[in-house]
Order: sequence, then C-alpha cells, then structure tokens
Amino acid sequence: MGASNEIFGHLPSGEAIERITLSGGGLTAQVLTWGAIIQDLRLDGHVAPLVLGFENLPSYLAHSPYFGATPGRCANRIAGGRFVLDGTSYQLECNERGVTHLHGGSDGIGQQNWRVAAQGADFVTLAFTDPAGRAGYPGNCAITCTYRLSGDGTLAVVYEATADAPTPVNLCQHSYFNLDGGADALDHEIRLAADHYLPVDETLIPTGEIRPVAGTSFDLTGWTPFRRQVEPGGIAFDHNFCLSDERRDKRRVATVRSSLSGVSLDVLTTEPGVQLYTGAHVNPSVAGLGGRRYGAFAGFCLETQIWPDAVNHVHFPSAVLRPGETLRQETDYVFRKG
Repeated sequence: MGASNEIFGHLPSGEAIERITLSGGGLTAQVLTWGAIIQDLRLDGHVAPLVLGFENLPSYLAHSPYFGATPGRCANRIAGGRFVLDGTSYQLECNERGVTHLHGGSDGIGQQNWRVAAQGADFVTLAFTDPAGRAGYPGNCAITCTYRLSGDGTLAVVYEATADAPTPVNLCQHSYFNLDGGADALDHEIRLAADHYLPVDETLIPTGEIRPVAGTSFDLTGWTPFRRQVEPGGIAFDHNFCLSDERRDKRRVATVRSSLSGVSLDVLTTEPGVQLYTGAHVNPSVAGLGGRRYGAFAGFCLETQIWPDAVNHVHFPSAVLRPGETLRQETDYVFRKG
C-alpha cells in the first residue's frame, strides 16, 4: 500500500497542513507537515496508539507540549537565550518563563509548516529552511527530516541540516510514548545505558557538572520502574543522560517495556545525549487521540540530541554547525510485542 496524503487542517492564514499516512514493517504512522509531527503511530497486534497526539489541528496550535514534534533550530534549553560564537554575542528569544530559550523559540521549526520533499509507501522526507534572524539565530539553516518504517517494527528517523553561517543546531524527535494505552506510563520499566547525567538548576539549565549516576536515583542502568518517580523521594525526570562525548555510530542506548501490554521499545541513536522527560507536567485541556484525556506521566520522551545548553559549555559535545558541514542525526525507535 502506498503512502496517502490528505488535508489535516488549515492555519489561520488559510495555509493547508497535510497528513501523510505511512505503513511498513508492522507499523502505521501518520505524519503532519506542521512541525514535522508524528501524530499517530500504531503497531500491528496492539490496538492503542504508541504516541500521544491530537485529532485536530486547532488542538496542536493551542495546546500541544510538543507532542510528536521536531523542535529547533536548537532543541532543549539555552541559558538566558545567550551565547557567544566566534567572538560575537547573540541573544535569542526567552520563550520559557522569560528566562530561558526553549526548543527554538515560540515560532521554532516545531511550529512551522514543512514541505513534502519526497515520499514513498513507507517513508516521507519533510524539509524546512529556518531563516536567518528568526528568534535571533545567525544564518539560514536548511533542515530535512525523514521518517521511514524500515521493517521489523522500526521507525527510523534521520535529520540533516546545513547552514550558511556558524550557528547552534540541535534536532530531536519529541514524541511522548505510551506502550500500553493506559492513563499513564508508570507501569513501564526503563533501562538506559548512561553512566553520567547533567544536574540542573531551578530553571532546568545544566550546572556544568557531569555527575556519575552510580548511587543516585539517576542510575537507570538496570531495569527501573517509572512508578518510582511518584514514590516518596522520587524524581520526575526531565534530565539529559550522557551517552558519549560526541556523535558515534548508531547503537542501542535505551529500552522501555510495559508488563501490561508486552510491548517494548528499543532506542538506537548516533547522538551523545538523551533527554528523558516523563511528562510530569502534561495536562492539556482538550482530549487526545481517541478522546483520551492526558494527565501527568501520560507518556514519556526519549529525546536523542546534543546535551542542553552545549553552546555555553566548552566541555560539552559541540552543537555548532558551520558552513560546508552537514549535520546528520540518526535514531531508530524499534517496537516489539511479546
């Protein structure tokens, strides 16, 4: 079966947003040109959607905490929205409580309409050029996002970017996953191959320390139930886990499983970090897929990326993209049942 395209809705300007349906490898995905969003994702033999999403465009425009989106040009947070690059100081929009720059700003690439550059039965490539000066970023940045259902329950995600001036670029897939269709994901367990994590301050900006997970609640190297987060002394995760000090060949970095459904998720990536966000603040006032109401811990994110605020920490992996270079980020989300 080939990919199918339909109009999902229209922006206030009248511009049409497309929805592309893909199938392959035991998965069916619905992708929006708005924000390069994964709106819905299903696994054969498992009825419930694997991701959180909305049924209509107005809900995404007004209520979405980046459900399924591709945020950027620089995903995650930059302290004070400030950085110095090649001796020049830049000030970005501070769109999070007026003190931090989050996910590329209030009109970042996750809130833009991408174009369909190529597609087939099991893949789509979306493209967007982030213009120089938007939110304060230097240079034009051309970005492509390819979603491919590459077989055996695999959603393969590839981001590529080039720029005509030095600029920070950090891309990620921001789906919230739920592997059993329950009201929350607290009955899931995670295993994450990170020996270090980044402590953060009250604004969720890394302090600069790279701290071992050993002996802390951040040690997820063995199977750890998400429910531990809501027990006395528990931590609601919104932290970067350090996988390596630079991009590497794609390797498995995390596995999550639900004992209720028997569905598991393996995450393989080239990236040096993964932001684990377990959705403690999810509470949209409108219904999600299938009329479901989403509350705290309804889904979890595994955002594979460069470490947050890397542009302000010389000992972090570099997030700077220069003319003549091509950023390529690969992540596979592999789903299995039983």
